[in-house]
Amino acid sequence: MAGGGGGGLLAISLVSFLSYVIAKPSAGTDIVLDEKALTTHRIDSLNILLYTFLLILTVVTIWIFKYRRARYLHETGLAVIYGLIVGAILRYSGDNTSLSHMRVVPSPGGTYKDIVPPDTLWLKYAYGNSSQNRTYAFTFKGEIPETLENEIVQKATFDPEIFFNILLPPIIFSAGYSLKRKHFFKNLGAIFTFAFLGTTISTFVVGGLVYGFLYLLGSSMTFIDSLLFGALISATDPVTILAIFSDLHVDVNLYALVFGESVLNDAVAIVLTSAIEGYGGTSGGFETSAFFMAILNFLWSFGMSFFIGSVMGCLTAILTKFTRLKDFPLLEAALFVLMSYSTFLMAEAADLTGIVAVLFCGICQAHYTYNNLSTESRLNTKAIFELLNFLSENFIFSYIGVSMFTFDHHKWDVGFICVAFFAIIVGRFMNIYPLSCLLNIGRQPKIPVNFMNMLFFSGLRGAIAFALAIRNTSSDARKSILTTTSLIVIVTVVLCGGLTTQVLSWLGIPVDVDDDETHHLNQFQPIRNGPGSEEGVDSATDSSKYEKAWLLRIWSQFDVRYMKPFLTNSRPTLLDTTPLCCAPLARLLTTTEQLTQDRNPLNDDMLDDTLIGSGGVRTSIDSSRQNVTNPVYDGDLGLGSAGSVATRVSVTGSRGQDL
Repeated sequence: MAGGGGGGLLAISLVSFLSYVIAKPSAGTDIVLDEKALTTHRIDSLNILLYTFLLILTVVTIWIFKYRRARYLHETGLAVIYGLIVGAILRYSGDNTSLSHMRVVPSPGGTYKDIVPPDTLWLKYAYGNSSQNRTYAFTFKGEIPETLENEIVQKATFDPEIFFNILLPPIIFSAGYSLKRKHFFKNLGAIFTFAFLGTTISTFVVGGLVYGFLYLLGSSMTFIDSLLFGALISATDPVTILAIFSDLHVDVNLYALVFGESVLNDAVAIVLTSAIEGYGGTSGGFETSAFFMAILNFLWSFGMSFFIGSVMGCLTAILTKFTRLKDFPLLEAALFVLMSYSTFLMAEAADLTGIVAVLFCGICQAHYTYNNLSTESRLNTKAIFELLNFLSENFIFSYIGVSMFTFDHHKWDVGFICVAFFAIIVGRFMNIYPLSCLLNIGRQPKIPVNFMNMLFFSGLRGAIAFALAIRNTSSDARKSILTTTSLIVIVTVVLCGGLTTQVLSWLGIPVDVDDDETHHLNQFQPIRNGPGSEEGVDSATDSSKYEKAWLLRIWSQFDVRYMKPFLTNSRPTLLDTTPLCCAPLARLLTTTEQLTQDRNPLNDDMLDDTLIGSGGVRTSIDSSRQNVTNPVYDGDLGLGSAGSVATRVSVTGSRGQDL
């Protein structure tokens, strides 16, 4: 009987517990939340599949174009067009999967008084008839239109930070890492002029014209917003034209001018945009102190970002030189990628410009670290960043097309759009032609007019301008800027990119030009005579004043004497270039691999500079033909080489013996 009573009590307890669990409102709620989580996961997967399909379609189509040798449309233009088509389908399709919305208004007498919305919103409410309340937090997304949209349309848009933190770094790093340094440094003065002075001129010309015309039209856009638009739209991205240049083998100096200007121009435009945003404040008016502070902020941000990128590149070179990482190519390549990406994050965390840092990190990695990598890691790193650059760039252009129909924060201002197109043409004109004429005063030979025209035509806008515009769309002015920027990117990429081949023909610019056969702009004649040839020496002397700017000559000599011997395993070593009093320290910083280097370390596929410069490190050249004293040539900074020569260097050791 007692056992039966115990069993009955246990049964009653079990039934009561099950009744409590079943009656608990969280059971049904958890099921609904699980279904919502699964639906969200499905939509996210579909969204990623959508862009993957766009990339696949772009790759297949561009293969057909290359197979047919059709150059009237680049892959970026195709990505934009496919994105527009898919965006229109998403926008106007009959999908009825909608998101649930709840309108929340502040209670009377609320305590929140800030002029901007809160970062998070805590919503407390009761489930059904339960008296138990639960609180959920909702993060700030931004202002949205009143119309409700289906879930796939809203999911097709990404957080703008994804572009800056994930997609842009490999694009910019790849530009620095694949830089053709020979022709870049040969045209360094012109590139710096167009990138720094030209971008600043374009910013103020575009901003001034936009503000003036919109003021006459009665627009409420402030001068700061106009100047901000001028800065971000001055970031050129002629990826389409450069790809056609590469396919057609256009003059390498024209390629270097267009490519070099676009690379540095992007960095300058980003820093200018940040400086203008910091200057603007809340009034939008002009303040002298704030203006000069903005200039100082620009110089500080660019300089410190350059410093961080260079230091991280040199640090990677030291790690790869003084360790045996090359014995493990996978670890070596992994360290290379992580150090490069951490450069961007480090600069952004320090409130600097990560794009500038990662650009100069890429240049330093190519100039120093690349010499220390194993053959497998050299191939891997080049392939990795080429692939990431291709995928990231085409993803961004696909997203630009899709977002024209799916992004909530567009504002179509026809007057602003028309004025913007006119302003960027005038701004590009004021950038290229006056500065080219100014450069031609002291430049030998001159930049020809057809090159000027091609530089003017190469001012396409692309990923950087769009990424800068989409970061902040909180006001009507910023929404108009985003819409206008997206439209300018689409028109210039599709129209100008498609006309590049015809424009090259109209301007009479030759194609199929070898690297050593430049047209008009070959400032440095390659010296192919032997080390003892008087003709070669005379040629070098006659052209020396045109070979490099004085600042670059100073840096070249310092680089070949101290930086390359310290940071790479290339010859000469620090034992060859430093005074005898520094021999112990020089030996400590010289690796065994560097001492036993029996090949010309400058004949790497990345180090393509082959021209003789003025000055150099003097060593004794021991060849089978003659014994002469000649410079040790370095290719990276235009110092050049005249072929591989057997070299034997005698260095006095610490105990008097010869090494």
